[in-house]
Amino acid sequence: MDPHPSPGLPSAGADDKTLHLPRLLCLHGGGTNARIFQAQCRVLRAHLAPHLRLVFADAPYLWARPGPDVLSVYADWGPFRGWLGPQPAADDDDGARPTHDEVIGAVDESLARAVREDDGRGATGPVVGVLGFSQGGKLAASLLMREQLRRETGQGWEGGGYRFAVVMAGRAPVVLMTPGLGSAGPAHPLGGVPYEGGRLLRLPTIHVHGLADPGLEMHRELLHEWCEEGTTRLVEWDGDHRLPFKAKDVSPLAAEIVKVGREVGVLRR
Repeated sequence: MDPHPSPGLPSAGADDKTLHLPRLLCLHGGGTNARIFQAQCRVLRAHLAPHLRLVFADAPYLWARPGPDVLSVYADWGPFRGWLGPQPAADDDDGARPTHDEVIGAVDESLARAVREDDGRGATGPVVGVLGFSQGGKLAASLLMREQLRRETGQGWEGGGYRFAVVMAGRAPVVLMTPGLGSAGPAHPLGGVPYEGGRLLRLPTIHVHGLADPGLEMHRELLHEWCEEGTTRLVEWDGDHRLPFKAKDVSPLAAEIVKVGREVGVLRR
């Protein structure tokens, strides 16, 4: 965990030089929140500031317990949140849970709220991609899969479709994010409904793997089993289940993001 957190979010005018830039929607992991994620991403934000504006969204579901290592640095930065449903109260929790479609609706509203609030700060750039860590990484890949499916059916997305995703320590499987196509029952705790349509994700993805991460094999599964070969980029670093924050680890990631942004036509060459 980064030992030097930022004291808080910047004021509305602090990022004026980025207001016109294309935007990258950023999704925190389970058991944390947008404020914490923004602090953890401050070095990446600085590297990308000439090219992209990062927008941080809060997940819709409150969690009583924070994610791994959050308390050691960010104990006073709650409330903590998760994306794919409420946190079970206990291992044997059998309480009522939202349905698959309700989870999708809650996630979409959280993302839309983050963009609306950023619009209110004066941002005007299109939302061109999504970046996520851990549970947010799984969701980033899942949202890009939904964008791909919508393109295939000619539906598009009125929000301005994602062109690429940055998947940081995201685990397989990709989650079904299309309302009405999953189970009508409760969503699986913390997991959603796995997408099993037989399609591979073909829109560009950048995968970030910590080589000491206990979940590394599941992160590699998402890369190799769920994404089409030739559409992915891999950035590996010598870390565990956390975000890289040293410049030597962040620079290669920022370079790949800019390179992919140029290849898909959302950044100038």
